Amino acid sequence: MAIIVNAVQQHRNKVEAEKRVEVAKQKNVIDETEEILLAAEHIPVSQQLKFILQQRILNALKIIGQVNPGVMDIRSRIANSTGKLKTLAENKESTFPDTFTLPSNDKQVVQYIKCVKKMRGLVRSEYTKGRVDSSAFMHEDKYLERLQLRANVETLMRRADTSMQAQQLGSARQCIEKAITALDSQSQPDDYIIQRKLELEGQLKKIQDNLRSANTEDVLKRKESERNELDELFSEKKKW
Repeated sequence: MAIIVNAVQQHRNKVEAEKRVEVAKQKNVIDETEEILLAAEHIPVSQQLKFILQQRILNALKIIGQVNPGVMDIRSRIANSTGKLKTLAENKESTFPDTFTLPSNDKQVVQYIKCVKKMRGLVRSEYTKGRVDSSAFMHEDKYLERLQLRANVETLMRRADTSMQAQQLGSARQCIEKAITALDSQSQPDDYIIQRKLELEGQLKKIQDNLRSANTEDVLKRKESERNELDELFSEKKKW
């Protein structure tokens, strides 16, 4: 009898442990998604993307409710999330904002790019789970990819400008070449890519001309210095 009781208790403990693990997993999903949604207020994204993220939160809350209905406030949180999802559903069409403002410093830019990458990962995850249709996934992923590209290119251009102001032409050239390479990697160039590439190629040519001019000047100065040394070496010594 004691053996049976112990086996039953062990099974209950195992079930409870599995429930705790699942609840903790879903709470992490909720925290992660809420953080991205908060950041999305400062990044130009579509209402459809916000809908996808809010739906991810609701799914996680429902799983918690099924696994452990006794979790505090789970019913009210599900109701609240459902209300937010309903509001977003009324304006869910995949229209993308036409505004872009790069953060003011490099640390913020890094966070911006990381957030966009995270969004792409979450959308892909929801698509893999069958919660996002193919059309919506393709539109959102392509837009986020271009947003990430734009942040990278604009950051490199900003660094190139700073280097040029400091007369660090070599560093400026490297930044511009990296930006051009990033733009060239896109198989379907849009107006932004075409315009920026033309602008960057013009800047690169200017820098290369300046570098060639500087190198020529250095060569001439070096030759002049060598000639002066030779003249002094072979010149007729003065008699005193």
